[in-house]
Amino acid sequence: MKPEHDFVELSAAGTKPRIPGTKAIAILSGLLLAGVLASCVSINRVVMAPPQIPGATYIGSESCNQCHEDITTKFSFASHARLQAPGENAANVGCESCHGPGSLHSESGGAYNTIVNPKRSPEACFQCHLDKRGEFHLPHSHPVLAGQMSCGDCHDPHSGSAIGGGGTSLMSENESCLQCHAAQRGPHVFEHEAVREGCTLCHNPHGSVNPKMLAQRNANLCLKCHFQEIGAGITVGGFPHSLNMQRGTCWTSGCHEAVHGSQVSTSLRF
Repeated sequence: MKPEHDFVELSAAGTKPRIPGTKAIAILSGLLLAGVLASCVSINRVVMAPPQIPGATYIGSESCNQCHEDITTKFSFASHARLQAPGENAANVGCESCHGPGSLHSESGGAYNTIVNPKRSPEACFQCHLDKRGEFHLPHSHPVLAGQMSCGDCHDPHSGSAIGGGGTSLMSENESCLQCHAAQRGPHVFEHEAVREGCTLCHNPHGSVNPKMLAQRNANLCLKCHFQEIGAGITVGGFPHSLNMQRGTCWTSGCHEAVHGSQVSTSLRF
């Protein structure tokens, strides 16, 4: 009886190609299956890449509490507090997961150049929020990458939902935007209801391919709420409204330019 080999030689047209035998196929299949199973196994530990500071070591969030009690006290109610987890696998996860190892900072009495400060650079935030890094590279965005703004101008990672005015705050989420965009605050005699819903209803605050960081570039932005305006029988100045819409966007062509609110027109005109 001929012994089994890993490879079997076959002759065809004067050549002797080698094809895998039964044993080789079984080995390859086993390796492939092991790779698939390994990729599907749930990891039961915290997987993060905290920032590094040359010469510094991790000392734990309890050490931060000695000087920053005003921050750590409210942090337990913040959405970012979910980064903290019990057990040895999460020993470095807490304040230092964003600010880096704190030994040098503690030993120096709080020297500012011994710790990572996300207000000076968004890179600490981008470690988790990779999608926001991409949005800031879009044609129209807030100048965070240029260093003219920081994530902390709009977000407080130590409190609530990290959105200024969000969560249990008595302010609206619009307050973050209105700190700089005061002209849109009003008061307006005729207010656009969308403003009360929130600026992000129409704008992507991190970046957009559209001017003014609009979520959409044409009338479809308005039709998300004003879908009834495309109905039959609606006329403006004797002409079908749908025909007027073809002349440009809703906020151009001399129509609804006062998109945030108007002092003179219920139709949001100047």
